[in-house]
Amino acid sequence: MKTNSAANKGGWLYQLFFDMWLPWLLWAVVVVLLAILTTILIKRSPLGVYDVEKTPEVALLEPADTNKATGNSVPMPAMVPEKSTGAMVRETDLHTIIPSRARSTATTYTVDKGDSVFSIANKYKLKPETVLWANYDLLDDNPNMLSVGQELTIPPVDGIYYKWLKDDKLDEIASKYQVTTNDIVGWPGNKLDLTNPEIQADSYVMIPGGWRENRQWLVPTIWRPNSGASRGIAAQCELPASGAMGTGSFIWPSATHLISGNDYWSGHLGIDIGAADGSPFYAADSGLVVYSGPIGGGYGLMIMIDHGNGYHTLYAHNSALLVQCGQSVSKGQVIGYTGNTGNSTGPHLHFEVRYNGGYINPHYVLP
Repeated sequence: MKTNSAANKGGWLYQLFFDMWLPWLLWAVVVVLLAILTTILIKRSPLGVYDVEKTPEVALLEPADTNKATGNSVPMPAMVPEKSTGAMVRETDLHTIIPSRARSTATTYTVDKGDSVFSIANKYKLKPETVLWANYDLLDDNPNMLSVGQELTIPPVDGIYYKWLKDDKLDEIASKYQVTTNDIVGWPGNKLDLTNPEIQADSYVMIPGGWRENRQWLVPTIWRPNSGASRGIAAQCELPASGAMGTGSFIWPSATHLISGNDYWSGHLGIDIGAADGSPFYAADSGLVVYSGPIGGGYGLMIMIDHGNGYHTLYAHNSALLVQCGQSVSKGQVIGYTGNTGNSTGPHLHFEVRYNGGYINPHYVLP
């Protein structure tokens, strides 16, 4: 009977363990595992609580007088500010790119030493005639009247920069300068009403593509006696009946062949050869000196040679002349020294070639 009682008692305890204690034990194990897992996840998270003693990096950032944390929290590490200039710093770029936009209005240019109408026009990518015409009040259509310090008007495009007069009519002005009325009215810089284009007197308008003849300011050709043609004007001196004759071919009148100012164009019927002040220049061919001295029109000290075969050559802006009117010279002979006399922005040799009174491009006969 005892044996049966003990067996019954053991069965009852075993049953009680499975029915009541085991479920609680399993729940306790699950809770402990969850707590461990949560702790691991919190420590790995950047938003978690740091243990100063286990994270020396944080300890290094913490101020020296900060007390150690107690419990489950630790003070946030102190912020160490970086040095700052208080502004964004950029390296200076000296090579600024300026946008190249077409101009719609005129601008001004101050003539500098060494300038010419030709070189100034090249700077603005214009024809030299455009610059010459826009400054008629200063230059009077004579490029040799250019001088240092002048304030030139530079039109925005090639054509005529025109000052409108009180009685001007749009169609007449367009016809005069060989354009259409639409060319004038449609130019954006003129800012005209397309339906009712009214232009105020004394205002300036751009006539793009406009053209007119130049007023030529040229030294008349002087002929020697018995040359087969009549003289344009009286000679500077009494010319002999005979003298040296040209060979029919030319050499450069200067040691340099560099064009330093105006080249040959409709407003400048010669070339400007670059030369230092006081450099010698030579007779381009043999002939008779028909002028040697100062002259108007901006040429300064000038020499003209009649080569006896229809050709004349002219040398201007000189500092000194070594030959006289009526003197025969030979090809390559030094006849003077270059300079800056007359209207000139720098020393150079102005050289012209004429044939039977007409002007030809010197480049056609120079080697």
